[in-house]
Amino acid sequence: MSDNDPREHSRIVVDGVTRAPSRAMLRAVGFLDEDFGKPQIGVASTWSEVTPCNVHIDALAREAAAGADAAGGKSLVFNTITVSDGISMGTPGMRYSLVSREVIADSIETVVEAEGLDGLVAIGGCDKNMPGCMMAIARMDRPAVFVYGGTIRPGPGHTDIISVFEAVGGHARGDVSDAALLEVERKAIPGPGSCGGMYTANTMASAIEALGMSLPNSSAQEAVAEAKRADCRRAGAAVVGLLARGIRPSDILSREAFENAIAVTVALGGSTNAVLHLLAIADAAGIELSLNDFARVGARVPVLADLRPSGRYLMSELVAIGGIRPLMKTLLDAGLLHGGCLTVSGRSLAEDLAEVAPYPTGQDVVRPLDNPIKRESHLVILYGNLAPAGAVAKITGKEGDRFEGRARVFHSEEQALEAILGDGVAAGDVIVIRYEGPRGGPGMREMLSPTSAIVGKGLGDSVALITDGRFSGGSHGFVVGHVAPEAAAGGPIAVIEDGDRIVIDATERRIDVDLDDEAMKRRLAAWRPEVRDAGCVLRKYARLVSCASKGAVTDSRG
Repeated sequence: MSDNDPREHSRIVVDGVTRAPSRAMLRAVGFLDEDFGKPQIGVASTWSEVTPCNVHIDALAREAAAGADAAGGKSLVFNTITVSDGISMGTPGMRYSLVSREVIADSIETVVEAEGLDGLVAIGGCDKNMPGCMMAIARMDRPAVFVYGGTIRPGPGHTDIISVFEAVGGHARGDVSDAALLEVERKAIPGPGSCGGMYTANTMASAIEALGMSLPNSSAQEAVAEAKRADCRRAGAAVVGLLARGIRPSDILSREAFENAIAVTVALGGSTNAVLHLLAIADAAGIELSLNDFARVGARVPVLADLRPSGRYLMSELVAIGGIRPLMKTLLDAGLLHGGCLTVSGRSLAEDLAEVAPYPTGQDVVRPLDNPIKRESHLVILYGNLAPAGAVAKITGKEGDRFEGRARVFHSEEQALEAILGDGVAAGDVIVIRYEGPRGGPGMREMLSPTSAIVGKGLGDSVALITDGRFSGGSHGFVVGHVAPEAAAGGPIAVIEDGDRIVIDATERRIDVDLDDEAMKRRLAAWRPEVRDAGCVLRKYARLVSCASKGAVTDSRG
């Protein structure tokens, strides 16, 4: 823990005769005389009307501010951006999704550093603003708490956003009528909150709580519940408490904390995006973390939660039986979590979990350790002559552990989707979508539209998909993403040709194309990069971004 000066940063801005102009400006936004002697608590709000995930966060930010004020701090609410993956999915706009993570982290750092804020509550509700918030928190190392905006409630008939995407594929197959598609479109998203399965938002909320950076249960509350408003008030107060005790993120974000986050992500059957984002957060925190750590931790942690996209249940149903805390207690008791890690509660993880009750008898949302869905991680790290720097597969076991097929190559998501919906893909194909990596996209789009179309077309059990892009947490099937090096960097995926035999073996942790070294060298020697026209933000991102296996960050400490 650090030296204890709760006003370490704000006093530079507001104390003394020469700071009268600063105080004058702050009086205009509501400061009273007594407020200048209080620690200033920034509340980073990701409120926006562009997505249901964040449309309610302005109200939650006010609750967090009230909590900080009541505990003796002086709150200042500010906004940062968010973009909607679900809305931009399958369009050129999706290239900005991962880029937004860096913009969010940069913007929060900019405000907190410029204004001399002493502590921070950051509230996120969509896929990229959560890791973006955490990257900023880790960089600045000021007392902070992350708050999840909460999960959405299910639509009628147990529907959610993935129901809509898969209905599009069903419509192309002829199984879903125009009227049925319109019905699910109208009703599947009933109000505020993040997408309802164990997709990226709920995965990252759970991982951040397991890191120790959210208060207990923050990850498992509905967006519109009173419990979520109370969570925000407690978070505001907690930051003031952390300031008083001198507890900073660097006291919490240890290597062991990241192993806890990986373990919980695996047990929940979480999104492949957690790999990308935890690598990025660890880099911001100065913690060494690699793909091999995911493989190592995953080898001993089973998948226990039967949650969508590959399972049956939604996050709201996990919330109803107690959220992730009983699961974490189960993992802790089995020696699969590091109980000594400090959390933002000011206590150790083991102390936080000491009084947690088990799940109610008869529930089957989360299985016991002796009857897992899969005995080791569904997040399988693959290497081979197709991915020398690694790739990430999401294999729950329902898809099988091995796929061998002929390559069907596309240079963009749009090309692949057109072929899938137009019957241009057949059983036994390995769909290869390239030039969608961090540099080549630019932006590393998610392939939710193609994977949903595959399922909707009835090909989920007979087609595999590999890409140097990434996947939505809602994707399922035999899919491999983050193939590195990416095509734009001259990785082997750049020279795969239609008809090449590709073998994906989750047991052996391999992804290979049936080419010998000499043939691969000849193809790579003749390869020329495909350069896409892109806007200013994307061009800057492409120049700076690291490999997906390093977290696709733009300011790596490594």
